[in-house]
Amino acid sequence: MNIKKTISLGISCVLLLLAAGITGCTPKQEAPVYDNYAGLVPDCADPYVLKHEGKYYLYGTGGQKGIRVYVSDNLANWSEAAGARDGFALDSTDVWGNRGFWAPEVYRINNKFYMYFTVQERIAVAESDSPLGPFVQPVMEPFHLDIPEIDTHLFIDDDGTKYLYFVRFTNGNEIWAAMLNDDLRSIDDETLTYCFGQSQAWEDSSREPYPHAKVNEGPFILKHNGIYYLTYSANHTANPDYGVGYATAKHPLGPWEKYAGNPILTGDGEKINGPGHHSFTTSPSGQPYIVYHTHFDMTKMGPRKTAIDPCEFVKDENGGADILKIYGPTSSPQKVK
Repeated sequence: MNIKKTISLGISCVLLLLAAGITGCTPKQEAPVYDNYAGLVPDCADPYVLKHEGKYYLYGTGGQKGIRVYVSDNLANWSEAAGARDGFALDSTDVWGNRGFWAPEVYRINNKFYMYFTVQERIAVAESDSPLGPFVQPVMEPFHLDIPEIDTHLFIDDDGTKYLYFVRFTNGNEIWAAMLNDDLRSIDDETLTYCFGQSQAWEDSSREPYPHAKVNEGPFILKHNGIYYLTYSANHTANPDYGVGYATAKHPLGPWEKYAGNPILTGDGEKINGPGHHSFTTSPSGQPYIVYHTHFDMTKMGPRKTAIDPCEFVKDENGGADILKIYGPTSSPQKVK
């Protein structure tokens, strides 16, 4: 065999294939890039991300007539509003109330999608066969008609028990919880439990606007190594010190102990202002991410922007529960991990 001739023919074949746009290997895909300073989605606060069948669905506060939804394959690049009702997953015509639609969260339970949300400072739930909606209420009423409540979060424990967390205005904004009844539309009032309110120095900002507001809100539960982490936001939502902290407990209803190292997410003093009211999800590779909103700029609150950053649990060198660490806020383009 003429080795030189064989090599020459081989190179010629490769060049012909390249010229035709044909290669024997798949090009390496670049990781998608997000930019919190620009904002992932405009006018979307209190963001919640549902991961379902390989896609991400983002719901949040924004718009006057209901709740919009956006869709992504990678957490970085999002569609225009894609809800079944002109971009809205939930429209005011399908539910009780007609203003103040805030802080939605969507869960798939028994092959149906349930959106827990705030409307006119009451909490409610609507149902749909699709994450895009339309979400409707078979019975148009809130959980408690006579009790102001906001910021619902549903946590389903490993044994299937469902707990609903929310905010009441008992001494400022305070976090409460109860077991959710099997109808998914009401709580077991006998299990109603006070979680906590303002108690740490960082939660008592003296800065304008709205200094010294008594606020703990936006609850979210993570379970890690048998410990329950109740993450929350503190200070008034318009205050530049609005940020995120957490407390831990050995049971979903507490008692709760706030992490001494709070806050775990605050503004950077330069580009990112007022990060808070968040949820958690994982990237396509499995990397945990926090999803949160920020203010429009360093002086103006709205329209608020959606942001994400990676996070993880790290070992506490003092022997306590693992520490939830957030790698943010970032304000320059970042690759999704």
